[in-house]
Amino acid sequence: MIESDPLGFAAALAAMTVTVYLSRAGGYWLIGRVTIGPRLRRMLDALPGAVIAASVAPILLHGGGLRAGLSMLAAAATMMVLRNDFAAVLAGVAVAAGAFAFGL
Repeated sequence: MIESDPLGFAAALAAMTVTVYLSRAGGYWLIGRVTIGPRLRRMLDALPGAVIAASVAPILLHGGGLRAGLSMLAAAATMMVLRNDFAAVLAGVAVAAGAFAFGL
């Protein structure tokens, strides 16, 4: 389909771009109209970790193997020591890349 109609690809890409932008902008618009109390603040602060856990859990449950397990352990240990989400993700990715490089 795309090979025969390059304009169709551009239209699909533009539609997806607009949809993603409106979804993100709409979220900021919506949260700007809500009073952020302590309970909502705690939920928003916990959200990045929950998204990462939801992304990695199926890999671990469906035989992600040694690489995924080592990555999770590195990320968890980094989070416990540094209390930094970005550093934990970076440690997990680095361990996964290293395990992949060594054939695990």
